[in-house]
Amino acid sequence: MGKNDHDRPGISDEEWARFMEQAARGAEDAPKEPSARARMVTERLRATQGQEPAGWRTGPAPRERRRPGRLGAGLAVLGIAGLALVAVRPELVIDRITGKSAAREEAAKAGPPAPETARPSAPPPSADPDRPTVQDPFRGSPALQWADGAAGIEIPEATAVGGVSEEKIAETLRNAKAFLVAANLDPAVLKGERPEAALALLDPRGTEASEHLERSLAKPGKDQNPVNLFTRYDPAEVKPVGEVVKVRGRMWVEAGKEAGQADVRLDYSFVYPLVKAVPGADQVERTIVRREITFTVADPRKWQVTAGRLTLADYRVDLANSACEVYDGYLHPGFDADPAAGGTPSGPPKDPYDRSRGIEAGGQEGCGTVSRT
Repeated sequence: MGKNDHDRPGISDEEWARFMEQAARGAEDAPKEPSARARMVTERLRATQGQEPAGWRTGPAPRERRRPGRLGAGLAVLGIAGLALVAVRPELVIDRITGKSAAREEAAKAGPPAPETARPSAPPPSADPDRPTVQDPFRGSPALQWADGAAGIEIPEATAVGGVSEEKIAETLRNAKAFLVAANLDPAVLKGERPEAALALLDPRGTEASEHLERSLAKPGKDQNPVNLFTRYDPAEVKPVGEVVKVRGRMWVEAGKEAGQADVRLDYSFVYPLVKAVPGADQVERTIVRREITFTVADPRKWQVTAGRLTLADYRVDLANSACEVYDGYLHPGFDADPAAGGTPSGPPKDPYDRSRGIEAGGQEGCGTVSRT
């Protein structure tokens, strides 16, 4: 080991050889020989303090010194990304502040309502007026808790009514559910195809009703519109969001007008989430269709009926969020970018989820407004 100017140990021969070798290789971290001035300062400190200056050889490793800088930069990037996200989607913060996020979580956890066994006494309570999304098309709607599709059409227990046997009543109840599914939930029918399965369930002896339905399908018009009995939209205009249609309602049996007859009554609401049939469309609008249908069940020993078929006695419809005074056989939900179509809405808003009242015979004149969808 060599001596410095003050006769103290300097850099050893091994350290000097290693220094020269690393310098020859051009290593970035080659140790640097202290200058004469640095050695002098060191010797002074040693003489006054009896030890090496702190940090000369015992400082943190380069990786440890850089770590705080990288962490700070990472936090800065995260902060900038967070601000950008809030700028693009401010509802993420607003919903937290207003409590909408918590309300959504509560709604998602809530179980389905009890089945309808009688007409409700009031409409469902108001929910937060959340806008539906492609990911959550029933957000902000009472239908969020309703059953999915055919599961929402429950068949009551059959009993003999009005002189019609229990077996005949049970058969009609099953066929009535099958008709509702075929007319309002079949994906092909929803896309405007002919409702073959539903038509096949109707009694061909009811020639007047059958002929009317055929005319409405062939040439829709104000007095013969197929949407009065079948749910259909134009696939070139709109498409469904997901595969779920929400359903709520009930069916029951009453004695018919004459002996040997019974009426199977149906009252159901269907909620359809739809978007424009264009690439990238993400504005979701819901159309609500409520139907009241009556099928008459008759004793075949007294009445001319076809076994296993339904006799259509009456039907009414209430359409919410579909263009008024447009009779082309399709539903036409409204979107923000659409020009006004059909008649001008007027009158007090109606709640399409209010099932506490029946559908008025003949439907509402003109074009009404709805309070929510």
